[in-house]
Amino acid sequence: MIKAVLIDDEPLAIAILQEYLSGYPDIEIVAISHDGFSGFKAIQEYKPELIFLDVQMPKISGFEMLELLENPPGVIFTTAFDEYAIQAFDKHAVDYLLKPFSPERFDKALQKFRLQLPEERKHAYQNLSTTGAKSVHRVVVKTGNSIRIISLQDIVYIEASDDYVIFYTASEKFIKTQTLKSLERGLDEKLFVRIHRSYIVQLQQIAKIERYEKDGHVVILKNGKRLPVSKTGYPKLKASLSF
Repeated sequence: MIKAVLIDDEPLAIAILQEYLSGYPDIEIVAISHDGFSGFKAIQEYKPELIFLDVQMPKISGFEMLELLENPPGVIFTTAFDEYAIQAFDKHAVDYLLKPFSPERFDKALQKFRLQLPEERKHAYQNLSTTGAKSVHRVVVKTGNSIRIISLQDIVYIEASDDYVIFYTASEKFIKTQTLKSLERGLDEKLFVRIHRSYIVQLQQIAKIERYEKDGHVVILKNGKRLPVSKTGYPKLKASLSF
């Protein structure tokens, strides 16, 4: 039996999924959620092989919810917006159903899932992130049993640590599984600049720049933190600050 979780904030959309899935006796709906938070909890509890996921939902989006999962199941996106299709397939989605979809189109999506099932749980959604065509406006992280939403304005700087990034705010730090490169693609260049292979800083947090040794520079933040500036990062910093 294939366990499935339905995550959508529209009751009608859930009802349609339930109706379509009633024709597949080998698929069991183990949970229904109407937002990303409860969807995340349902996946943690039931460990489904498949989820049907809307993109735009209250609290956190479908993409943000997926970021919180260490081993995401197979995902079939169900949404009324076609603008997320490329981003979804970049993240190895099984399929992307544009509402309203027919039973025939729904069946094709399930057939794709069945073909991918042997490797799905091992390889799906590697290096998942919210970056893509759209800019990142917030960061969603898991801390213990809680989920935190961090505004970009609250981030002082970001540090790379292997396959993780560390977000530093004025009083806390948060660790997330993601590469600095993938995160950088979604950040607003007017707010953040990458000064080093290991560091991205918020421009408004920079107090001053000092020379370091012969050709080096360091950034001194308003909180007193000193961060190195690489030779490739310095021209970016100059351009961002217009000096």
